[in-house]
Amino acid sequence: MESGQFAAGAAYQLCFTPGEDCTGLIAAAIARARNRVLVQAYSFTSPEIAEALVEAHGRGVDVRAILDKSHRRERHTAAAMLSRAGIPLAIDDTVSIAHNKVIIIDDDVVITGSFNFTKAAQDLNAENVILLRGDAGLVTRYTLHWVERWQVSSAY
Repeated sequence: MESGQFAAGAAYQLCFTPGEDCTGLIAAAIARARNRVLVQAYSFTSPEIAEALVEAHGRGVDVRAILDKSHRRERHTAAAMLSRAGIPLAIDDTVSIAHNKVIIIDDDVVITGSFNFTKAAQDLNAENVILLRGDAGLVTRYTLHWVERWQVSSAY
């Protein structure tokens, strides 16, 4: 466990459903990626977010995703679309549930919250998203955790 202060100049955007376009916020942030997008997802069925990742990958952005083991048995997830596009995927199957909902963009942005990357999270549920920008220490810590999970995960 860690605690600390946000970096000077760091900024955030909050989004809540129902009523706000959290999917759009996430897709727009991915569209601005220049170098890298790292994803951790429990449930991932959103075509808009998947398309944003595929488009980023097509622009040469390093896109990789760690998914919950449920993606191996469920048909209607974004995993197949991402895999077909050549995006490296891993399954975090060393824990009961890989319940993270995190996107790390370049060395500048962390997106997290209760929001699964699904249509239900956008249209039916009460969810939250926070996009944090400009805190290198926070991005580094989330990236280290992402790498730890990637290393213990298995191929999709």
